[in-house]
Amino acid sequence: MKVIFIKDLKKQGKVNEIKEVSDGYAINYLIKNGYAVKYTKTSSEILSSDLKNIALKEQEDINIANELKKKIESLILEFKVECNNGRVFGSISSKQICEELKKRGIVIDKKKIKIDGSLSLLGMHNVSINLHRKVSALLKVMLIEK
Repeated sequence: MKVIFIKDLKKQGKVNEIKEVSDGYAINYLIKNGYAVKYTKTSSEILSSDLKNIALKEQEDINIANELKKKIESLILEFKVECNNGRVFGSISSKQICEELKKRGIVIDKKKIKIDGSLSLLGMHNVSINLHRKVSALLKVMLIEK
């Protein structure tokens, strides 16, 4: 029997996947527990419209992320820090970068900010920000002595 998965089931199928399984397994487990529906003309039409909607939403998210990328890459964040011989006391964290971006009207989750190494030297640093799984931006961070 062909079924369409409506929930992820480990090692069996993912959402919107069409798979051939035995009749008993489909009826007594997958359909009964809400993991799948029987593959019919109607269910396949619903699946195709759902996939189109998902693709449109994905493209919209990518466009929004690209607009945000343009804003971020045009910025240079400056942090005034205390230092000794060019070394900063402490370092700049993703939380501080997130708060500085928020002051400029850009709201980003601090978990999306990836700092390579540490921001503990004076000068210009590049910080990567994952806006979408297909879009990432490079933010310039400048550390200046107080």
